[in-house]
Amino acid sequence: MARAATTSDVFNAIAEPRRREIVDLLALGYRRDVTELVRKLKIPQPAVSKHLRVLRKVGLVTVHKAGQRRLYELNAEELKPVHDWIQHFEQLWTDHLAGIKEAAETTAQDLAARNRSAPGHQRHSKE
Repeated sequence: MARAATTSDVFNAIAEPRRREIVDLLALGYRRDVTELVRKLKIPQPAVSKHLRVLRKVGLVTVHKAGQRRLYELNAEELKPVHDWIQHFEQLWTDHLAGIKEAAETTAQDLAARNRSAPGHQRHSKE
């Protein structure tokens, strides 16, 4: 089955790690121009511009003109479908972590019990 175009929805757009880096940078809350993004990401300007086009097409990024500069800003509301989908897994993660904790505690208790019953194990009492 062919993969959906990166511009079809926010999930496909953020599947690319560099675009997630751009989202992270813009999530700091202020507008950035392409030059700043190029400097921060350390990739060529055409690549940054291409990623910004994809993010704009799905609505994650908006652009504002300031004289000759184009400033990009995150439209975080468009991440809501991702957030809503991820929340379905929160209970799974909570249960999984609880299971790991329980297994670790059981192992620690078993080791402590073996150490107490091992030959040559002496308790030192304060006298």
